[in-house]
Amino acid sequence: MRASLTALLLACLAVPVHALPPPCSSGQVFEDRNGNGVRDPGEPGIPGIKVSDGVQIAVTDARGEYNVSYEDGRTLFVIKPAGYDVSVRPDGMPAFWRNRQHHAGPPLKYGGIPQRQPDCTHFALRKQQAKAGGDTFDALLLADSQTASVQDVDYYWRDIVQPLVGKHGASLGLTLGDIVNDDLALYPELLRTTMSLQVPWLFIPGNHDLDFDAVSDEESLRTFRHRLGPDTFAWEEEAVTFIGLDDIIYQPGKSPSYFGGLREDQFAFLQAYLPTVSKDRLLVIGAHIPFFEEGARGFRAADRERLFALLKEFPHVLLLSGHTHTQRHWYHDAASGWHGTQPLHEYNVGAACGAYWSGIKDAQGIPASTMADGTPNGYARLRVQAGGDYALSWHPARAADDRGIGLHAPKVLRKGAYPAWGVYANVYMGEVDTQVEYRVDGGEWKAMKRVEQPDPSLLVENMRDDLADALRGYDRSPEAEPSHHLWRGALPTDLSEGEHRVDVRVFDRWRGETTAHTTYRLQTAAP
Repeated sequence: MRASLTALLLACLAVPVHALPPPCSSGQVFEDRNGNGVRDPGEPGIPGIKVSDGVQIAVTDARGEYNVSYEDGRTLFVIKPAGYDVSVRPDGMPAFWRNRQHHAGPPLKYGGIPQRQPDCTHFALRKQQAKAGGDTFDALLLADSQTASVQDVDYYWRDIVQPLVGKHGASLGLTLGDIVNDDLALYPELLRTTMSLQVPWLFIPGNHDLDFDAVSDEESLRTFRHRLGPDTFAWEEEAVTFIGLDDIIYQPGKSPSYFGGLREDQFAFLQAYLPTVSKDRLLVIGAHIPFFEEGARGFRAADRERLFALLKEFPHVLLLSGHTHTQRHWYHDAASGWHGTQPLHEYNVGAACGAYWSGIKDAQGIPASTMADGTPNGYARLRVQAGGDYALSWHPARAADDRGIGLHAPKVLRKGAYPAWGVYANVYMGEVDTQVEYRVDGGEWKAMKRVEQPDPSLLVENMRDDLADALRGYDRSPEAEPSHHLWRGALPTDLSEGEHRVDVRVFDRWRGETTAHTTYRLQTAAP
C-alpha cells in the first residue's frame, strides 16, 4: 500500500506545472470610434503615438503597434496626443496606464500592485470634439487635499468638489501631491469624490502618499500607482504639454525620511521625451516639493540644475508645486541654476485642505482651515492660450466673494490719534511687483506698501485660540507666519467722527483690476 502511494506521488510530481505565460511587451494604440474602449472591426491603429514605462519610450508603427521591453513592476502609459481623448475606466479615471506585475510584488500594508496575467496592453483613443472656449485650454489645479479620515474626505467633498460639479468648464484636473495624509486606504473614496467632477484627472504623488513600509524608494509608490496611475507621465493638448514628476526621494530608516529630487529613470524619460515636445506651446512641469525649497527636505540642487538644463531651450515653461500649505510665486534665475532668456516662473499652489482642515467650523460644519500666510483654502485655475500664454487664478473654497483679496482693518480708532494703524490687503495671488492701492471716502488713490509680516486676521484667530478656555475646533488655526503677498496702508485719523469707507484695488496681471472694501469708525475720546 505504501509503495503504491509513493508511486502515485511520483506520478503527480511528473505532471508538468503550467506557469504563467511569458509577459507581453507589445500592444496597440487604436482609434476608438464608438467609444467603448475595445478595438472593434474597422477601428484602425494610430501611428506615431508615444508609449512609455517611465524610462523607455516607443512610437507606434503604421498599424498602431508598439513594443516596450517588459520590466516587471513598472507602469506602462500612453502619452495622450493633442487632438485625442483617452477612454474612461469604470472608476472614472482616464484609461491611459496599466501596471505590469508578472510576479508577486513585495507585501505592503495597503496592497501595492496586485499580481496579474501578463497579457498585452492596448490603448484606446478617440478624436476630440470641438470644445467651448475655442483656443483656450482650462485646467483645475489642486494641491494637498491631504485627507486623514473619512471626515476629511467629507470636508473635501463639500468644501472643494461639490460646488464645482457641473459648473467648472475645465478640460483637465491635476492634483500636486499629498492626496491623502498617510492613510492610503482612503484612495478609493478620495478618487470617487474627485471623479464627480467628470473630467480627466491626473495625480502626482506627495510625501504623504508613500507606502511607508516599503524597503526602498523604488517600492514606495506601489499603492499610489495601483490606485492613481504612473508617478511619471506626460499628457499633450493643442496649447499645452503637461509632465508630472514624483520628486519625493524616500529614505526608509533615515532622518529625514525623504527629500526632494529626481531619479535617474526620470532623467532618462525626460532626455528621451523632451526633444519630441513642441516648443510653440506651454510646457508645464508639475511636482510636489517646490523646486525652490532648500534645507534637509528641500529639492536637491544638482537635480534642479540638471532639470533646468533640459528645459533651457523651451521658451514657454511653467513650474507647478505644492507641499508648503502656503501660496507664492517664485522666479528662478542663475542663483537657482536657471539660465534661460527669461526668469522661470514657479507657482507654489495653495492647499485644498488649507491648514490640514483646522480652525473653527462654520454653520455647515466645515473648518475655516486658513493657511499660515492668510490664504484661504481652495483651488487654482490655469488657462492656456495658443502660443504659450497663460493665466492663473486662486479661488477660495465656497467663497461668495471671489475677488482674491482679504482685507483687515481696525473697527474703531480715536479721532486725532497718531496714524499708526493701517488697513491690510492680503492679495492671494500677489507678486513682488503687484500694484495695490487704497483710498478713503472716495479720495485720491494711494499706493499701499508691501510688507512681509503675518496676516493680522490670522493673528486674531491665534489670539482667540490662546485665550479660549476650551478648544474652539478639532485643531487650532495654524500659527501665523510672514506672508509674501500682504500690503499695508495707513488709515487717517484727522477725518470727521463716524464711519469711513476704505476701497482697495489690485492690478492683477492675469485678472485685471479687482476691488474690495471695508470700513472703520473714528470716535472722539475724552482725556
